[in-house]
Amino acid sequence: MTENFLLNGHEVPLSAPSDLAVAKRVAAQFQRRISENDWRPYRSQQEAIEAWSKLGGIRVAVMKALELL
Repeated sequence: MTENFLLNGHEVPLSAPSDLAVAKRVAAQFQRRISENDWRPYRSQQEAIEAWSKLGGIRVAVMKALELL
């Protein structure tokens, strides 16, 4: 059974039950980085987003929900 995770008014699609925990953890990490403006080890938010976008999967879905992409 698949679910969706509602984040920032957007649905993040999940393909496995364990994806919910991953999506919540990734969302918390991004929200902390946004609030603290901490993009280490990258030099900027844009550089970090470009690098993380290449990883695909849940990270990209969470970034879209947080309107980073």
